[in-house]
Amino acid sequence: MKRNDKILKAVKHIVLILGAIMMLVPFVWMILTAFKTNSEAMQINPFVIFPSEWRTDAFVKAMEKMDFIKLYINTLTLIVLRIFCAVFTSTMAGYAFGRLHFKGRNFCFALVLFQMMVPGQIFIIPQYLMVSKIGLLNTMFSLLFPGIVTAFGTFLMRQAYMGLPKDLEETARLDGCNIGQTFLYVMMPLTKSSMVALGIFTALFAYKELMWPLIANTEQSTMPLAAALAKLQGQFGSNFPELMAASMIACIPMIILYLVFQKQFIEGIATSGGKL
Repeated sequence: MKRNDKILKAVKHIVLILGAIMMLVPFVWMILTAFKTNSEAMQINPFVIFPSEWRTDAFVKAMEKMDFIKLYINTLTLIVLRIFCAVFTSTMAGYAFGRLHFKGRNFCFALVLFQMMVPGQIFIIPQYLMVSKIGLLNTMFSLLFPGIVTAFGTFLMRQAYMGLPKDLEETARLDGCNIGQTFLYVMMPLTKSSMVALGIFTALFAYKELMWPLIANTEQSTMPLAAALAKLQGQFGSNFPELMAASMIACIPMIILYLVFQKQFIEGIATSGGKL
């Protein structure tokens, strides 16, 4: 290897390492703050990084203030329902846009892309009015409603189906399969990695969604974790160790989810060309 190539490779590794450190700093700061006192957490001294005494009071107080079992159940229920709806609708829509030819296909897909381009906050008012009119505010359905159909999932699955060879469909037709059988038994099984990736993305989006749950569900008994964490912030001041301790406890499901499905997650992104 030439000297210039070695230098370029070293520079690339240094940049990647620095980028990884920058992404880890907020997570490390959250962990360290959770074990500090509130006065230590409020200090602006940059040289005071570690707590003078590792305390667990914040974890005890956070668990007393928040019913984490109920919040975990609400969040898990929301994630499971969102994943089912997103995979179910996006798989069929992605196949239709990627493999079928029908009148108005490009126009309809342009509407899907338009929804991805504009901020999601634009749809909050009509979504709220729709849920309010049917009297389902402060329910699990109100949390599920914005994720029944997802533009991102439709785009992701369309890319996955467009990457499959046409010979598969032609062979299926010669064997006597109709469109439904071709989709269900031939094409859909080949996009399992993309479906898993979509499920993980959907779980992440549902887990970290904040604005809609705070608007649609004002009762704490029906809130997910992210919205309940926001309620810990005071109007004039916040107990940052308690807030960080609660955040650490809330991160556990997503960390477990990624550790279990990290292989499928990477494969799905590599094969479908999507990105977060």
